[in-house]
Amino acid sequence: MKKTLVIMAAGMGSRYGGGIKQIEPVGKNGEIIIDFSIHDAIEAGFDKIVTIIRKDIEDDFNEVIGDRLKSLCKELDVEWHIAYQDHPLNDPEKFPDGRKKPWGTGDAVLSCKDLVSEPFAVINADDYYGKAAFFQAVELLEEGGYGMIGYRLGNTLSANGAVTRGVCEVDGGILKGIVETSNIIKTESGAEADGKTLPLEVIVSMNFWCLPPGFMGVLEKGFPVFISGMKDPLKDEYLLPTIVGDAVNKGVQVKVLESEDMWFGVTYHEDKEYVVQEFKKLYDKGVYQEELYSDLLKN
Repeated sequence: MKKTLVIMAAGMGSRYGGGIKQIEPVGKNGEIIIDFSIHDAIEAGFDKIVTIIRKDIEDDFNEVIGDRLKSLCKELDVEWHIAYQDHPLNDPEKFPDGRKKPWGTGDAVLSCKDLVSEPFAVINADDYYGKAAFFQAVELLEEGGYGMIGYRLGNTLSANGAVTRGVCEVDGGILKGIVETSNIIKTESGAEADGKTLPLEVIVSMNFWCLPPGFMGVLEKGFPVFISGMKDPLKDEYLLPTIVGDAVNKGVQVKVLESEDMWFGVTYHEDKEYVVQEFKKLYDKGVYQEELYSDLLKN
């Protein structure tokens, strides 16, 4: 069975303050976060990579990483594909007046439905998940069904502003509910969202999902329902946590494996230097080689 990783790299990063945060260099030799995810995924046993981008960033993406990853994957006998979040409803000319961004993570994954016919994992391009998460994902894919790699909220906060997380209710390793929660900020005593205190130990989704091939059908069926039912056409998004949460409410069982790793990413420009320093620590500990992929190419 193919072990497929779908990487969502089409987001605009509005809170990042301009630029394309998915291709910001953070490693010793100019590597970007997606480099580390792909390294860890291949090390864990993934042998097919599908990266979702927008047409308007294709040239920048290929210059920074796409062309060399295509070559690397060929050398390592790993399938490499690009999908575009560009179906007709994502034509900016057809957006409601005032809307500037695509329809969200559920729509992003739907854009690669013709490339994925096997169980697959999904991650964000601008999040660092830690090595262990990819081995856990392989375990979930081999078991089949729905799964999620969960993180403790306290391991996922930015010191530079509010974040959005899927706050989860987990019982016995099974997802019982998930609430997409915005405006989560770090406080002196922990975290809060719009004045409501949140425990740092609560499990949150960082969009690391393990999904059956039939999930594409769920997305395809649900998307027009989302479009017709939008309350705010300028801001509403078709989001994976909400979609999976709806499936849970209908009786689908989602297994949750908790990661002990520290998540980090570049939500805000001010996050970048912190991320660079965190990767430097991982290099210093020997987690990664100075030539990132050298250990894989030797095997």
